[in-house]
Amino acid sequence: MFLPKIWSSKDESSVDGVSPTSHSNAGPLESSKTPAVSNAERDSHEQSEDDDAQKGVEEVEASLKVWSPFHIYLAWAFIWLVYFADSMHSGMGVTLTAYVTSSFSKHGLTATTGVFSQLIGALIKLPLAKVLDIWGRPQGVALTVFFMVVGLIMMAACQNVETYAAAQVFYWVGFNGVGYSLLVFTADTSALKNCAFVFAFINTPFIISTPTSGYAAERFVANGPQGWRWAFGAFSIIVPVVVAPIFFLFLYNHRKAKRMGALSPRQPSGRTLLPSIKYYAVQFDLFGILLAATGMALFLVPFNIYSYQKEGWHSPMIICMLVFGIVIIALFALYEKYLAPVKFIPFELLVDRTIIGACLTVSLSFISFYIWSAFFSSFLQVVTGASIVQATWVGRIYNIGSCFWGLIVGVLIRWTGRFKWLSLYFGVPLQILGAGLMIYFRQPGKPLGYIVMAQIFIAVAGGTLVICEQIAIMAAVAHKHVAVVLALLAMFSSIGGAIGSTVSAAIWTGVFPKKVQEYLPAEAKQDDSLIIASLPKQLSYPVGSAARLAIDQAYGDAQRIMMISATSVLIVTIFTVAMWRDLKVKDFDRRSNVQN
Repeated sequence: MFLPKIWSSKDESSVDGVSPTSHSNAGPLESSKTPAVSNAERDSHEQSEDDDAQKGVEEVEASLKVWSPFHIYLAWAFIWLVYFADSMHSGMGVTLTAYVTSSFSKHGLTATTGVFSQLIGALIKLPLAKVLDIWGRPQGVALTVFFMVVGLIMMAACQNVETYAAAQVFYWVGFNGVGYSLLVFTADTSALKNCAFVFAFINTPFIISTPTSGYAAERFVANGPQGWRWAFGAFSIIVPVVVAPIFFLFLYNHRKAKRMGALSPRQPSGRTLLPSIKYYAVQFDLFGILLAATGMALFLVPFNIYSYQKEGWHSPMIICMLVFGIVIIALFALYEKYLAPVKFIPFELLVDRTIIGACLTVSLSFISFYIWSAFFSSFLQVVTGASIVQATWVGRIYNIGSCFWGLIVGVLIRWTGRFKWLSLYFGVPLQILGAGLMIYFRQPGKPLGYIVMAQIFIAVAGGTLVICEQIAIMAAVAHKHVAVVLALLAMFSSIGGAIGSTVSAAIWTGVFPKKVQEYLPAEAKQDDSLIIASLPKQLSYPVGSAARLAIDQAYGDAQRIMMISATSVLIVTIFTVAMWRDLKVKDFDRRSNVQN
């Protein structure tokens, strides 16, 4: 097996064959500027932001010169351990969420609990990119781990679905932030042609964690109705312990760079506490983030909860949320256009067709995935009779298959230097085929083996597309923009996930309760509300009984509509991938955005 090439530390005047002077060779995006505006304050803020961010990138590049090859390989090993822990608790969380909502008799809110957290997790990534560039990688990792641990503690202690949903916000901000911070470090320390393989390697823990997370989730649930609390509580301790080695390795090499003179001390800003708070609030565009998150949440949440209102869509609360959501989204657009001192979204990067194509592709893929995945574990347990372990195995085929196949894609990209043809002629068609097959096979009475087959198709396609999207978006920009475009890609994926969860919840709440009431035999109709609200209640009916068959059929009706919607969305990815430029990354110099 080949060892990916890393930044060389032998010659301080050259890193990975790139001389410091090569940074002046700006690519097409590096030379593009935001149109001038008349507001002097905005110009001042943007100049300050550019100076701070550019200095941060230069510090990262300088500090990497003192990293020995051994330390970089050790860092990748530590990152692998962090990803293993993350994959364990995220895998358990997918299964346990249905039991959390069921314990509060709100099983129908399984998909809803993640909508706002996905939105916040999406929107926070661009400010996090600035944190990494301005403050540094170690500080970014520490901050995101703190948020994750707070979220896990809140999950373990929650007393209602609302608190659990709030905990999800902290958890996903931390979870996505840790993964993103370490992904950026991986991109910093590997040549572009090797990034695909290294990215795939650090995601291989999902191959191992899939079976183990299923067994772990089952053991925690077996401890009683509140067993899920122990799962979240345990990982609130495990996560910081696992992250500590990579954090201290970052810190050690950062201080080593200072001792060796690779990093010059920053001059004090001269700002006191309150001016500093105001400065960073402006730099991170916190007001813009608040507007965007609030507007999108108010617009999306009604689709999840309308069925819980007596008047349905005519409920004053639902109408108000929709109206205010649309208004606030419009205000966000106007604020970013005319008033924001520092723009939240780097619109100047979105003019590149490869970047916008990659962002749209990942967003559509996540919309499709979250439409069908939210109630998949429940479907497997109820309709196919799978145990928690078996349901976790099948539900995590995507993680196993995509991570394993990603290694092969990484080797292919390193060998050929191409990524577009893999996506357009293999990944996209296979993903559409897999989702389309599940329209037919995700029904009562269909063999589980066919569902597994369709899942494998989707997993292989996903492993191709995820890697190619990341390589495509990094190949389109200079090195100083890598953290930002990776954040942009992650933001679009999370927004896609939030939209997908919303569509899934809307279909579920609009179809499943009505079909349960329609199909249930007379002797079980008095329990229809409890059946709709609780997964354990659904599982309490014997397999093959009239009530269980009625529940199975209701699941099938809802799943069919979900899969048709998920497949329809994927058809658009044919055109979004076609937008990409066919860049050859084999001899590509990402740091100066020049092909050699």
